[in-house]
Amino acid sequence: MIEPGRGETRGPVPCPGTWDHGLMSDTPEPTSARPRRIVVGVSGSIAAYKAPFVIRALREAGHEVKTVPTEAALRFIGAPALAAVSGAPVSSGVFDDPAAVEHVAVGEWAELVVVAPASADLLARVAAGRADDLLTATILTTTAPVMLAPAMHTQMWLNPATQENVATLRRRGLTVLTPDSGRLTGKDSGVGRLPEPDRIVTEALALLESSDVEGRSNGLEGRRVVVSAGGTREPIDPVRFLGNRSSGRQGCAIARAAAVRGARVTLAAAHVDASILAQLPASVEVIPVNTALELNDVVRHLCTDADAVVMAAAVADYRPATVSAAKIKKHGLEDDETGPVPPPVITLVENPDILAGLVSDPPRGEDGRTLVVGFAAETGDEDGDVLSHGVAKAWRKGADLLAVNAVGPALGFGDVPNAVVVLDAQGREVIRASGSKDDVARVLVDLIAERLEND
Repeated sequence: MIEPGRGETRGPVPCPGTWDHGLMSDTPEPTSARPRRIVVGVSGSIAAYKAPFVIRALREAGHEVKTVPTEAALRFIGAPALAAVSGAPVSSGVFDDPAAVEHVAVGEWAELVVVAPASADLLARVAAGRADDLLTATILTTTAPVMLAPAMHTQMWLNPATQENVATLRRRGLTVLTPDSGRLTGKDSGVGRLPEPDRIVTEALALLESSDVEGRSNGLEGRRVVVSAGGTREPIDPVRFLGNRSSGRQGCAIARAAAVRGARVTLAAAHVDASILAQLPASVEVIPVNTALELNDVVRHLCTDADAVVMAAAVADYRPATVSAAKIKKHGLEDDETGPVPPPVITLVENPDILAGLVSDPPRGEDGRTLVVGFAAETGDEDGDVLSHGVAKAWRKGADLLAVNAVGPALGFGDVPNAVVVLDAQGREVIRASGSKDDVARVLVDLIAERLEND
């Protein structure tokens, strides 16, 4: 038994297993419902050496992979290596087997086409509707979803011609990932780096899921969902602020999963990087916010007609009582004529508890209620472990669902795996989820859809 709040005993503590670097040891990784047929295209880029990692991850997830490199790609990585990792023969030209009409056969076979890496030349040829090799002919033929993971030099990616090609492809319904920033060929660094293989695989499988639910009832059609993401910042002066390490990836993953399920989604984004927001479907409305007070106002306004709200943002508990109009200068601790000069003192005041307020003072009118879902980022201490703190918080907040996760260095925050135990308002365990941010998001959104359907 634990005693949250004022010494009140309120039910047994669930037995969650053990926490291991943020992942529950007794929670299996999510797996796809059935094996899928995936074409992995490889174009001519130095990043072609990463293609086997994408292929291997897809196969380890249980999917069948057919690899289609361009002739330029084979200058960077050999066909035997691609055949070995995919477990299937490799073809690159439309005339390798003319009798089989392979470009049509491969396009019809595919349930998903992923090109990793996609060079600037490949993007241009696909945008132009070219079909001068097996890969471009397959893309032109297939009716399956197509995802392109670009890799090229920064200047090539930023060139107006490339940007226009990307816009054209996206407008036609193809998914084009935003490349990462980092070390490129030689000494150069900048945007244009191939996204990491695990991100490519995650996005690819999410695209598959999106195509699976398209056109059928999925529990969130006609529903309005509000999600918060990122971390609020409380200004100290025009330069400095109190903030946190939240990247907003988990909240954005939830918004993306809800949109895939057919919901009308609005995301209140607190300092979420543009590269993360770029991965959202175009249907997701994004409202930028800065402080906890701004977030409170925006969320309460949006929730006047929301069916569900997911508070995934990391909200500052406190803010400076006053904000200096000018930068606070650093003064040494040397003595003046009156003695030692003390360092500046920042007085803090408490921010409103947005999550608890949505429960105690619901903004939605009499036309229905809003399902309230919160997040509790916790660390263990001398007073209890992550889960016991989460259970106590579930009682205090009163949210319909509370996702409890462990956070810390390389744990929970940023582009790392996540793991949550979802509790109800009484602190009882409902479900667990672990894996990538998208894996966790899909479990949570499934649960939200189920609760709304049964409400």
